[in-house]
Amino acid sequence: MADISKDIEFFESVKQELEAKYMGKWVLIHNQTFINTYDSFEKSAEDAVRLFGRGPYLIRQIGAPPIVLPASVAFIIGRNA
Repeated sequence: MADISKDIEFFESVKQELEAKYMGKWVLIHNQTFINTYDSFEKSAEDAVRLFGRGPYLIRQIGAPPIVLPASVAFIIGRNA
């Protein structure tokens, strides 16, 4: 599975600014760059795939805790990537 740790670090570094401006929106980050915000996960994922193919990229809902996938699900996703 591709490493997105730098995108996660970038998100954490700008999280307070994003929460002040875009609380509840979805954000797309790629290569430590803020791409855009969206009203829905579906729209952010659609743009992510259109712009960057299979990734990696980070999509997070601003103000929401990160979703932790069970190891079995993460393994299946990584195996199919």
